[in-house]
Amino acid sequence: MDKIIGFVGCGNMAQAMIGGIIDSGLVTSENVYVSNPIVEQLDLVRLKYGVNVTNDNKQVAKVSDILIIAVKPHICDKVIKEVSQDLKDDVILISIAAGKTIKSLEAALGEKKVKIVRTMPNTPVQVGEGMSVIVKNGYAGNDDLKIAEEVFSSFGRVEYLDEKYFDGATAVSGSSPACIYILIEALADAAVQAGIPRDKAYTMAAQTVKGAAEMVLETGIHPGELKDRVCSPGGTSIEAVAVLEKEGFRSAVISAIKASAQKSKELSKDDK
Repeated sequence: MDKIIGFVGCGNMAQAMIGGIIDSGLVTSENVYVSNPIVEQLDLVRLKYGVNVTNDNKQVAKVSDILIIAVKPHICDKVIKEVSQDLKDDVILISIAAGKTIKSLEAALGEKKVKIVRTMPNTPVQVGEGMSVIVKNGYAGNDDLKIAEEVFSSFGRVEYLDEKYFDGATAVSGSSPACIYILIEALADAAVQAGIPRDKAYTMAAQTVKGAAEMVLETGIHPGELKDRVCSPGGTSIEAVAVLEKEGFRSAVISAIKASAQKSKELSKDDK
């Protein structure tokens, strides 16, 4: 891609995205610009990825063909207002701020008409296995959406999704890796209890989760059917499933994702 990609903010998610973009070869490190007020973070990103860094948000805005706003939701509007007059005329502005609607992003830009793509990626973008959902505003065309898709598909899968579903998407893909890590940790703890060394337990648990996910994605078979195929009559797998059902595992997961989606809705309520 012959574009300059800028990041305003370089927290955990931005760093994961920068790593994914560079590792995929989508653009060279020389074509990535990053701004952040914390010098230590900038030094870390510069040394790790070889990108251009500055503490001046406007400087990044001036050079970027694609500008990714990667700051916390509560300062998103302030940052957008700060850089609004320095944006290139044809820039694609991408926001990853949870709960910030397209309407609120446009309001922060004032009278300036800017192509906006709202997205919600997750941290596995750092290893090329991210899940991102994207939606555009009225000023952005399908070609702009394809450019955004190219950026985010460089480190994972991308789905177009109507904005009204973004609270659910934030929970299902944005926040749920934390839940999966708890599952992996619990599986490993159980393995250790069974006498397996901890380092091997983590590898076994993580690879099993990864493999099970790939089975769903690659085969297209319903996860319920895949579960049934593992569970032989009177076997060990159905015994484990029975305990999970008894302990309310399925219900706990649903409740957790519902709570996460509600939190996302609360973050965006002032913008709707």
